[in-house]
Amino acid sequence: MTDAAPAAATDASVSERLDRLPFTREHARVLTGSGLGWALDAMDVGLISFIIAALAAQWSLAPSQTAWIASIGFIGMAIGATVGGLLADRFGRRQVFALTLVVYGLATGASALVGGLAVLLVLRFLVGLGLGAELPVASTYVSEFAPARIRGRLIVILEAFWAVGWTAAALIGYFVIPSSESGWRWAFALGAVPAVYALIVRWGLPESARWLERRGRREEADGVVRVFEKSASIESVPGWKRTASPVEPAVATTAGARLAALWASEFRVRTLCLWIVWFCVNFAYYGAFIWIPSILVAQGYDLVRSFQFTLIITLAQLPGYAVAAWLIEVWGRRTTLSVFLLGSAVSAVLFGTAAGPGAIIATGMALSFFNLGAWGALYAVTPELYPTSLRATGSGWAAGVGRIASIVAPLSVGPLVVAGGAPLLFVVFAAFFLVAAASAWGLVDQRGRALDDR
Repeated sequence: MTDAAPAAATDASVSERLDRLPFTREHARVLTGSGLGWALDAMDVGLISFIIAALAAQWSLAPSQTAWIASIGFIGMAIGATVGGLLADRFGRRQVFALTLVVYGLATGASALVGGLAVLLVLRFLVGLGLGAELPVASTYVSEFAPARIRGRLIVILEAFWAVGWTAAALIGYFVIPSSESGWRWAFALGAVPAVYALIVRWGLPESARWLERRGRREEADGVVRVFEKSASIESVPGWKRTASPVEPAVATTAGARLAALWASEFRVRTLCLWIVWFCVNFAYYGAFIWIPSILVAQGYDLVRSFQFTLIITLAQLPGYAVAAWLIEVWGRRTTLSVFLLGSAVSAVLFGTAAGPGAIIATGMALSFFNLGAWGALYAVTPELYPTSLRATGSGWAAGVGRIASIVAPLSVGPLVVAGGAPLLFVVFAAFFLVAAASAWGLVDQRGRALDDR
């Protein structure tokens, strides 16, 4: 891998120099560093589904109250995603990434000490602010380092860390939360780990070279790229600082201009379709997976049994990511995304009508496989749709629109279950998956192409 790429011409840009590289130790460090933060985020989101089930019994909460525990976090996530993207385009990817981990890590740890619903809701909102900003910023960050020929695959692998975190949440939910009345407090305390990890992220990872070049910090950008070239045993470009090609004018340079640019003629169709996909996938995913433990309890399974089923179902996420990571560079972004969304729709109908432990586990694993594979493809395609000057803004606002659906979804579960039980609920989720699958064809497939560095 270290001798596959030839030396570049002296007028190579940051983009060309990064795209000519093989996968190196530095890429692995960026991917792992970002991925561990991603896994910790997933652990937090996953834990709340188990904690809700425990608190509903311990605090005698009404369904509307438990729904707000989930939804208030998603309100924070919607705000965090939109603001975080704008901040990342202004102040840098790494800085915002580290800040988000501190915010939600401390708020999650503090949740272990609460004695009532009101304070818990405030802290869950703060958790959402950090979590909502982190995910689109992290995917933008990794995509800007990844060589074009494997960029989609690396982003799916990044998203696969979500399954690691969700599995950790399922293990904590199964072993820790039911162990005592304070089990849910210990679960929250474990969520404080990201606050410590943020220090490692802040000082251990480089800033995006593409972002540095776009901001006119070419010396720093050159230094970052040279580290990657050295890791690949590739000679750095001689005289790059003297002869490099001029940087194209930015599409937008202020927050208002970035927001307006998302709806310029060049981007409006992809923005509209991307927002629809994000909205529909969020509605179906969070409506289903946040409530699976509670739905199983409502069907007569005890808390431990429902947590056990959820843990098994969660394990199917990993092969879903693995298949999506392979197909995304074979079929392309749109085909992979739409196929996994169609698989999610079929699996949702089957899960909603499943009877008996075997059928519940099998159909739940299929839903987990296809749904999380779709998530991987969605995170891969999103940052590729926009140029560097508004990449984080475009990714953040798409995620923010999606979070609106994740606010509505938990509040919709109760009425839908009352109206038609689990079958109706999961047919509705299937319909959202189908709309997302159709909308995916309005996106631009950038498989193997260089990122737009305007």
